Amino acid sequence: MARLPPLPTLQAFEAVARRRSFALAATELALTASAVSHQIAKLEDFLGVKLFDRSAQGVRLSAAGEGYLRRVAGALGAIGAATDDVRQGVRNSLYVHASPSFASLWLMPRLASFAQECPGISLFLSASPTHSDFALGQADLDIRYGRPQWPDLVVEPLFEERILPVASPAFIARHGLREPADLLHTPLIQSTVSIVQWTDWLAARGVTQAPERFALRFDRAQLALDAAVQGLGVALESATIAGTHLAEGRLAPLFDPGWAVPLQAHFLVYPARHAKRPEVEAFNRWLQAQAGLAASAG
Repeated sequence: MARLPPLPTLQAFEAVARRRSFALAATELALTASAVSHQIAKLEDFLGVKLFDRSAQGVRLSAAGEGYLRRVAGALGAIGAATDDVRQGVRNSLYVHASPSFASLWLMPRLASFAQECPGISLFLSASPTHSDFALGQADLDIRYGRPQWPDLVVEPLFEERILPVASPAFIARHGLREPADLLHTPLIQSTVSIVQWTDWLAARGVTQAPERFALRFDRAQLALDAAVQGLGVALESATIAGTHLAEGRLAPLFDPGWAVPLQAHFLVYPARHAKRPEVEAFNRWLQAQAGLAASAG
């Protein structure tokens, strides 16, 4: 195992990064500002990089510090949660990480089913666009969005999605869109992280011209869908992820659902060594069953 920095240095680093202040971090950690500064200097010496930029305006993370925080914050959270579990006598814990929009729009509405089916499992769920680092023990399972290029990990597809234009019923009625080319003159919402972009969907319908501009751009499917619900434009999103909005009538497809672009982009990912844990097996079994129900409903 790689040599690790002392835990107090990491705690000081996380506190200063979060508080953006040595004094506030010192108060939180019950240390002096000088002691916190010493811990940061010790960590910087260990890593051989500068983690903070200090100026008269205050303290901010360096580029190296930003990258390091993204990697270690989740690990510290997992250590804290595991410690709390042991202190409180919690057993059968399961740590699951997921992409944000999947977690809030698809997974959360189904968690009551998991709690009912597996009442003995204590679930810890975190969400961020950054994949979990299994080497740091950040999660037992990771539900990732993207192209499946994760060597040395078990990668299980969840479902095939249909990517299609959606908007609020009021927006659709107001704009009277009849064919795909009409979208070129309509406020469009772009989800910048989506694998299928507007040019892909339009090209699949024979429209070679690209949109000149987007009314709104977001880095989360959830935000793009929220904007569409508010009538701010047309979103190009997964009918599976937007399922609740569609089922409850807040959004509707603009055209024939058969014009959707098929995509498989959500995967359950984990190291093979996790496979035989009873909690992992139970969640995997439940998740695949839920994915099957979603696929049959769609």
